[in-house]
Amino acid sequence: MRNDRQSHRHRSRLRRRQRSSVDRTSRSTRTLALISLGVIGLAASAYAAVSLTGRSHGELAAVIPNQTAANPPSIIGTPSVVDGDTIEIHGQRIRLNGIDAPESRQLCKDANGLEYPCGRRSAEALDAFLAEARPVQCTFVAWDRYHRFVGDCRRADGASVASWMVEHGQALDWPRYSHGTYADLQAQAKSGKVGLWTGEFEAPWDWRAGHSDDPKPSTNRKFNLVNQGQIAQSYSCQPRRYCSQISSCEEARWYLSNCSWGGKLDRDSDGIPCEGLC
Repeated sequence: MRNDRQSHRHRSRLRRRQRSSVDRTSRSTRTLALISLGVIGLAASAYAAVSLTGRSHGELAAVIPNQTAANPPSIIGTPSVVDGDTIEIHGQRIRLNGIDAPESRQLCKDANGLEYPCGRRSAEALDAFLAEARPVQCTFVAWDRYHRFVGDCRRADGASVASWMVEHGQALDWPRYSHGTYADLQAQAKSGKVGLWTGEFEAPWDWRAGHSDDPKPSTNRKFNLVNQGQIAQSYSCQPRRYCSQISSCEEARWYLSNCSWGGKLDRDSDGIPCEGLC
């Protein structure tokens, strides 16, 4: 009897072990099956995405816009005046947003019908206005086609630079970009006959259209593509250059148009830099 009981207990233990082993195997099989299904599903989704678009993973990433790209920070500092609508702070050229001032070489007529350098007067008025409350802070709006920082600028006392220039007749509201922001100020300047409105003048954008052969700033701040088969030359405002260090009229004109010190290349202010070259 004793041997029978021992044999029965032994068989029971064997059956329990077998059931436990089967259960573990079943659970492992189900887990592996679920994992396999998940992997297959992910692969199928990826394949479908690539097939539908006809693009690889790298190509898909390339067409997704970078939503994390931030605008440049505001620029604060003591400005130097380039012309009536452009200043430079810490080496960064800044175009005043929404206004257009006479070009540096532009002439207008005063109340007596006499010509005067209205572009230069506009720049002088801007310089005097900025000198009253420095530093100046410019908030980024956009990059223009010449890759200049276009900004809304204010003096240290909060006065809007663009508003002041239009209000005092030293620049025009530029509807193409301002959407009429300064139209009321311009109407006041016109009725008060201040600045440009004392006489006759051509809108700066029309003046430029009539002088289309004049040099334009390069679309690339570092390189100016030279025509007639010449190689691209690298121009930069740093360090300052003198006429004796400049090799071509085109290079001299680039510095005149793009650098804060470029005006020093035009000693007689006739719009022609380095007259030994040009």
